[in-house]
Amino acid sequence: MHYTVRKTASRPSLDGNWDAPVWQGAETLTIANVRPEGTDHRPKVEARLLHAGTAIYGIYRVEDRYVRAAHQGFQAPVCHDSCVEFFCRPHVGVGYFNFEFNCGGAMLCAYIRDWTRIGKAGFADFELLGPEAQEAVDIFHSLPERIDPELAEPTVWTLQFAIPVSLLETYCGPLGDLSGRTWTANLYKCGDETSHPHWLTWAPVDALNFHLPRCFQPIHFAAE
Repeated sequence: MHYTVRKTASRPSLDGNWDAPVWQGAETLTIANVRPEGTDHRPKVEARLLHAGTAIYGIYRVEDRYVRAAHQGFQAPVCHDSCVEFFCRPHVGVGYFNFEFNCGGAMLCAYIRDWTRIGKAGFADFELLGPEAQEAVDIFHSLPERIDPELAEPTVWTLQFAIPVSLLETYCGPLGDLSGRTWTANLYKCGDETSHPHWLTWAPVDALNFHLPRCFQPIHFAAE
């Protein structure tokens, strides 16, 4: 598998408009590999990525049900809600970043150097991104910040983000212009504590564990 992150001269407006002209220039990927441990809920999930050399932009469109956003605030455990995720491993440094967003716009993010599991929710060597990440990452969410009880009816929602390269450099070291670089990554959709738990991935994972860099696949940042 391989995905090309096309370069854009214009920053996408932070409005969640999947059909905006700037997003029409991006490749669409589907998050459709389903882990068998989940229920029969199969949301349709698509995502697009763009870059501007100094920033990564992403947008998800989700045709969902059983939508929940019970967790709020920075570094809340958003994977328990209706959640989309972007994990990426840069071309420098020893680790990878995980950016997780619930449908209400709450974010959890970390830099993980050693992903050996320690306990139920920890790793051998990781660092939660500091409060500067909350300021640096721009997020749009089409749904309210809190949805609890969940929405059982069919619901379409979007989540959009903009991540500056300078934020990542604080943790992994100098990255330079992204143009022409190749990283590895995976993108996910989950809902661990919804009434219909599910785990979907772009690139297949060989265990019920999203923290498997061996399963990441190349994403290439186009130079033009």
